[in-house]
Amino acid sequence: MAAEKKLFPAQKVEDFCATVLTKAGLSPESSAIVTKSLMCAELRGIYSHGVVRLETYLKRVETGVMKLSAPITSEMDHGAVALLNANNTFGQVAGHRAMKLAIDKAREYGTGVVAVKNSNHFGVAAFFAGMAQEEDMVGCVFTHSSPAMAVFGTKTPLIGTNPVAIAIPAGKHLPIVLDMSTSVVARGKIRYAALTGQGIPLGWARDPEGKPTEDANLALKGSLEPVGGAKGSGLSLIIDLLCGVLTNTILTGGVKTVTDMTGPAMTGHFFSALDVSKFIDINLFKANVDQVITNIKDLPPVNQGGSIFMPGEIELLAELKRRKEGVPLDREVVDLLNGVAVRYGASLLA
Repeated sequence: MAAEKKLFPAQKVEDFCATVLTKAGLSPESSAIVTKSLMCAELRGIYSHGVVRLETYLKRVETGVMKLSAPITSEMDHGAVALLNANNTFGQVAGHRAMKLAIDKAREYGTGVVAVKNSNHFGVAAFFAGMAQEEDMVGCVFTHSSPAMAVFGTKTPLIGTNPVAIAIPAGKHLPIVLDMSTSVVARGKIRYAALTGQGIPLGWARDPEGKPTEDANLALKGSLEPVGGAKGSGLSLIIDLLCGVLTNTILTGGVKTVTDMTGPAMTGHFFSALDVSKFIDINLFKANVDQVITNIKDLPPVNQGGSIFMPGEIELLAELKRRKEGVPLDREVVDLLNGVAVRYGASLLA
């Protein structure tokens, strides 16, 4: 049975989130960053990382396991590389500052690499990769997460769904934006299915006994399937080493999930920006990317009359559509948001 949805103007949802965050005590500037991250996911149809997260973030602040705001400090800044300490505040705020710094370094050195330690869930990774792409650079983002998958050949969940996002600018075409978890599906989608009472397809996850399951609640207690078997497992491990071990935040398996209120998440992130113009004229590069996209779209589709989409294109088209037509929200999500509004004295969404 499909969940009941209601359509809201995108600007109304954005204003609601920013208002609630500001009333909770976050600065207007930081509230805007967190809100834009949530809306990026919501507009692109990545509901698991959209406005449904607002309640969880504020609950973490309310329970004292995450700081509403904290100074983001520099632990190392040398040439093209830097390490920032988020000091347990919002991951979106730390990530935004880190990618801005990576972009600045890329302008000077051709590339910029900035890692972040002691952070929290930062939303959708494409939001940050897109910051570099909008500056005619290639953006690459990694982050790690709490144990959700078993290392290939083992039974106990240890590695996270650890996403990677890479954004590449184009000219007349939409940019290419690869944003993927190293599991078959992001755990947030399973959490969202559990919230809205929906099942999940076989192949997404296993139950606590290691058996394939269609029950979202059992999947959350079990283990997610890595994409590509050993390949996805290996990629997840590499991302964990870059985000957790390289930043000296925590060892593999130590990150707490966003819904775990027993202590700080101890999340690390890894951002890089590559200045295309240092390698090739940017207009020539974008024209060549356009030609590659055109060549691919001119190939015969598997299904007659079917469309061929580039990585991220479906999400970007959805964003354009929802900005015009509105954002569909499940009734359960609206109830969660209104509950937060009541706690902070904000107007209800509906």
